[in-house]
Amino acid sequence: MNIALWIVAGLLAAAFLASGAVKLVQSREKLVASGMGVVEDLDAGTLKVVGALEVLAAAGLILPAAFDIAPVLVPLAAVGVVLLMVGAVVMHLRRDEARVIAMPLILLVLGAVVAWGRFGPESFTG
Repeated sequence: MNIALWIVAGLLAAAFLASGAVKLVQSREKLVASGMGVVEDLDAGTLKVVGALEVLAAAGLILPAAFDIAPVLVPLAAVGVVLLMVGAVVMHLRRDEARVIAMPLILLVLGAVVAWGRFGPESFTG
């Protein structure tokens, strides 16, 4: 189970690092033009905050456990992933984009699995 949690956390970290980096590096207008319509509802500052939170979540899913420095941050980062994805699902539903909520829901479930596993049976602390 520990290996499975590492794999899921690694996949989540890769997805959130890529997504967050794009939001931090590219302008809001470029993201809208590329088809990321949900960012139309966010101003440029909020979009950068979301990108930064995604990058921090990616780091929090891997680095604390990998370096054995405050590994309790891993399940907390996973809870952060869940909260980010709840926000993404809500935004997509508000925009009548129910057809695109599959990926945020999958990421939400994977984040919940990591949080459960790292708070519970495969905790780093115990």
